[in-house]
Amino acid sequence: MENTTKTGKIYLIPTTLGDNEPLEVLPISIKRTIEQIDYYIVENEKTARRFIKKISSGKSQPSLHIELINKFTDPQIIPSFLDPCFEGKSIGIISEAGCPGIADPGAEVVKIAHQKNLQVVPLVGPSSIFLALMASGLNGQSFAFNGYLPIDSSERKAVIKKMERISKDNNQSQIFIETPYRNDKLLAELLKTLANHTLLCIATDITLPTEQIATNTIAEWKKINVDLNKRPTIFIFQA
Repeated sequence: MENTTKTGKIYLIPTTLGDNEPLEVLPISIKRTIEQIDYYIVENEKTARRFIKKISSGKSQPSLHIELINKFTDPQIIPSFLDPCFEGKSIGIISEAGCPGIADPGAEVVKIAHQKNLQVVPLVGPSSIFLALMASGLNGQSFAFNGYLPIDSSERKAVIKKMERISKDNNQSQIFIETPYRNDKLLAELLKTLANHTLLCIATDITLPTEQIATNTIAEWKKINVDLNKRPTIFIFQA
């Protein structure tokens, strides 16, 4: 993107939530931005390159400069990823799915960008967390995103109970996610742990043709056969 200032900007570039056509769920501004940026910070180089090629097929792949940020990245080298900005070059941050910085390691880059007084530009795109909340019918005025719950069954049960108390005391929606292949196990735990009158929204395959979003009481969910195995899902409950 053409720069009129001495430093480049940090563009937070949303991606699709699944294998659908990017411009079905992303505004044309994303395409224009990608076409003019050659420096990227991403979670996975292969999927980032595939996304860039899909949204801008004519863009030169060899011209791309890509830095990786994930659980293996040395925190000490992250600030150097922003060096191109001080040469007048803008940088795009791309998440694996959805919006950078939301349940995403790109947040660390954004924090450093602010410390370096670089302009951060968030671009419009799908966030499964907020789309699920929008469609849930649960409290959108007060809510908490809790990320992943503990894997250990006893620890997870204790956390679910605690979240339910907080939800009841504060009239607050509780949002969380799970690794897709563990979805069914988590749902079974929720059905055993939460009170029958607690409302639970299950939002699966958001923005995809197979999208399913429904909110029922726990008592009602116990009567429904649900298969969430390996399907990206957001869970929200409100006591």
